[in-house]
Amino acid sequence: MISDFVKGKKKFDYPPGIQRGIALHRDIDQFTDTHAATREAKEIFRPDYRLYAGAFIDIVYDHFLALDSREFTEQSLLDFSLDTYAKLEPRIATTPPAFREMFPHMKQHNWLFNYRFPLAIQRSMGGLVRRSAYMKEAATAFRLFEKHYDELKSCYENFFPFLKNYVIQWEAEF
Repeated sequence: MISDFVKGKKKFDYPPGIQRGIALHRDIDQFTDTHAATREAKEIFRPDYRLYAGAFIDIVYDHFLALDSREFTEQSLLDFSLDTYAKLEPRIATTPPAFREMFPHMKQHNWLFNYRFPLAIQRSMGGLVRRSAYMKEAATAFRLFEKHYDELKSCYENFFPFLKNYVIQWEAEF
């Protein structure tokens, strides 16, 4: 959960288990960014958002994962999200300041569960733009998401089984 907020060697400020999670998250990001299906999906956003296309795809993939009936039922996703917040809460003081600031909003609005809904994706895209130094608006990104929904879903479906296998192998080798 905190990997995106931990830069460079700051990961060594955390216990070994957290370091392992940060390493896995970074490897997942690398695998995702270089997968053919992700490269195809990025092309939808690249003309308007260039280097940020991958960040929009991360949001889009979160949406399709939240809806993926092979991974979650609506109830199991709700249980997972509430369990995640409950596990983070007692450890929040040890997380990076930016994550600490964001966490109450994440929990209050149950971002992990609400990724199922287009409105949450629209808000997440807006948050990405607000945190960026170079983007000015997210409306175009959301329109692209809606317009290319089936194509983006297909990219997710072509990608996610490979990611699961990658993580299984990573765990076995680590």
